[in-house]
Amino acid sequence: QPLDGERVLADVAAALKVERDVDQIERRLGLAGHAAQVGRRRGREPPHIALQVAAVLADQRVDRRLGLQRDDAAGAELRELTLADLAFDPVLRTGYGGEQPLEPDLAAAQQAILWADHLAFVYPTWWGGLPALLKGFVDRVFLPGFAFKYRKDSPWWDRLLTGRSARLLVTMDTPPWYYRWVYRMPGHNQMRRTILEYCGIRPVRI
Repeated sequence: QPLDGERVLADVAAALKVERDVDQIERRLGLAGHAAQVGRRRGREPPHIALQVAAVLADQRVDRRLGLQRDDAAGAELRELTLADLAFDPVLRTGYGGEQPLEPDLAAAQQAILWADHLAFVYPTWWGGLPALLKGFVDRVFLPGFAFKYRKDSPWWDRLLTGRSARLLVTMDTPPWYYRWVYRMPGHNQMRRTILEYCGIRPVRI
């Protein structure tokens, strides 16, 4: 099914507007969040804080010439990661037990994620789940010591990417109701619950 690149980009911009709203402002203000609420009730708006967004583009059908527009409508400072343009091996060849040095593009991707307040992932649903390139990106980038940390002699772990939120913009040719109620949203659950929330990223909106 053809993908409307303009519509995807419009959805990204709309999502960024939402994420720039009250919840994000108050999170950035920390303890000043209550004061912001009080000021809002008194008719005063809290100061604008530009949201820092790292956008991971994993759908090769989106016309790259369109790009994600860095305009005032988005209200955010944006860094793009177009996976098809990155040079990296998407296979985690030795698991977590061996050494597989990060390619420069993946090291830069980790820095972009650390820099960001909010992550936006744009990708298609293939066979009910993530496309292979995005899954390989996650395997290579969201590593122990970066995204999470196991605790010694404990079933629990530390979520190292806490303090960030995410938006998933997912395309599919399956009717949404069928994907939800018949397939039980396997790709959404994988990305939201077993990857992003596992690493401390929340809320994750789809």
